[in-house]
Amino acid sequence: MATVRPDGTPHVVPFVFALARTGDLVRLYWAVDAKPKRSTTLRRIENLRTNPAVEVVVDRYDDDWSSLWWVRLRGRGRVVEDPGERAAAVAALSAKYVPYRSAEPRDTVEAIDVDGVTWWAAGEVRP
Repeated sequence: MATVRPDGTPHVVPFVFALARTGDLVRLYWAVDAKPKRSTTLRRIENLRTNPAVEVVVDRYDDDWSSLWWVRLRGRGRVVEDPGERAAAVAALSAKYVPYRSAEPRDTVEAIDVDGVTWWAAGEVRP
């Protein structure tokens, strides 16, 4: 995930997410989880509060290069404030990641409201 620091430079970090679709609306959800961190005030969250622009790249590598693909999602990041949306986001994360089933995120849950998708695939493979 890439966010923008206050000085305009990119800040890129790996992250885990769950994808949620409602009609044409696509959202990615992620959370501050229980893994050890220097702080629960993460740079990426501070970046999103200053500038909500965010991009995410998901890819598949294979030594068979005809199987390569990537998808880039662009959107606006935000902290999930609505309790119903937060519960749905945690449920989506828990369905995808076993650790969330026993250690529900206690801190913030974030959403990326996707407003653009680009992709590339080698050969006939589609992401």
